[in-house]
Amino acid sequence: MSTFRTRSVTGAAAALSLSLVLAACSGGSDSDSAAETGTQGKVSLEFWSWTEGIEAQTKVWNKEHPETQIKFVNAAGDTVYQKLRASVTSGDAPCLSKMDGMNLANFAADGLLTDITKIAAKYKSSYTAPAWNSVSPGGATYGIPTGSSPLFTAYRADLFQKYGISAPRTWDDLIAAGKAVQKKDKNVKIFNMAGEDPSTLVDLSWQANAQWYKVDGDHWAIDFTSPEALKAGDIVQELVDNNLASNASYADPGVFKTWDLGSTILMTTSTWQLPIYDTNFPKSKGKWQLAGAPLFDTAHPQTSSNFDVTAVLKGCKYPDRAAQFAAWLSSSKESLTALTDPASKSGLFPAVDDVSPYVDKIIPTDMFNGKSDSANVITTAASRVGGQWQYGPDYAAMYSEMQKQWGKVMKKQLTVKAMLTHLQNWVLADLKNKGVKAVAGS
Repeated sequence: MSTFRTRSVTGAAAALSLSLVLAACSGGSDSDSAAETGTQGKVSLEFWSWTEGIEAQTKVWNKEHPETQIKFVNAAGDTVYQKLRASVTSGDAPCLSKMDGMNLANFAADGLLTDITKIAAKYKSSYTAPAWNSVSPGGATYGIPTGSSPLFTAYRADLFQKYGISAPRTWDDLIAAGKAVQKKDKNVKIFNMAGEDPSTLVDLSWQANAQWYKVDGDHWAIDFTSPEALKAGDIVQELVDNNLASNASYADPGVFKTWDLGSTILMTTSTWQLPIYDTNFPKSKGKWQLAGAPLFDTAHPQTSSNFDVTAVLKGCKYPDRAAQFAAWLSSSKESLTALTDPASKSGLFPAVDDVSPYVDKIIPTDMFNGKSDSANVITTAASRVGGQWQYGPDYAAMYSEMQKQWGKVMKKQLTVKAMLTHLQNWVLADLKNKGVKAVAGS
């Protein structure tokens, strides 16, 4: 996802190991059955990450845990996932690495991770169900959640008052507000959708309770054209058809001006982006307000989130120690207090059940007008993340394909429904080609 936006399975499906569903395409993953017994003695584990503030925490850990030393490697760069794949193939992979949820699913599908289901079970209760779902595609667990990015809304309260509109509670409200603003000023947009970034559709689909990928027995059910998915697509289509959204690229350094100067007056956003406003919205400081993300169903409020994770790579000799460190990093009060401090520059927001101790200090109070409870907005958003969303075995590849189609949608060369239909067929063909059993529908 763009640098600016980037944004639980139950019953029989949760019990099904991903390795069973993906056996045909995967080289297999290390089983944790051989690694259940805790290792003895001093060990050293290599850990790749590119999040600021993490290295300092590894030093804290090393001082307190002489028996498990973490060797931190700053792996920043656009080719980090390619390098990780190559390192697994060559047999010199790190034990641990930062990832996002969709890449964890892809690495697991390709047999590049270690199954730590039994080892990690004791840490599960510390995290939200959606967060744990992000490290357990198909039911088997391959890492520990690190951080979350629950979605909420930031809007120009001064301009909302000027145009006589209120913070939208639903996506239909947002469409109506956008139309009302357009009647008063054609140059002002209610929203922004960049041509290279389809994350808006992902967020909407998640919020609408769609399930593009779902484990069903011994196969994946692929459903980009369910009623829920199409309902999400319809909102995007309305924004496009009615010219309600600006199209500022998140790759353009000037993108901030569309909000700072008031040509776009609302955005869906998350915790890690808040410090960006303080730095890049000088003219509109103090004029913003937070509200919950627009909903599809106010009786059953649901939003979306991205998740950062710490994955355990294939070949890790000490998965028990690896999981122990990863859980300490992302759930201990000591580590989270440091990482959620703006001074750490990590931008991390916890994926734990109780986020209340960490919310207040991440809010740049000078940015907001003080007329709403920003901490409550964020805490509520964290509690509303839908647990049904699942990353499938080719999610990262699918996302790249969606990016290609998304630009056409923004230019009105392709409808959202046509894009979703294309993605449905593309994923089914891609998984078949990979030898993964998948069928259309739920």
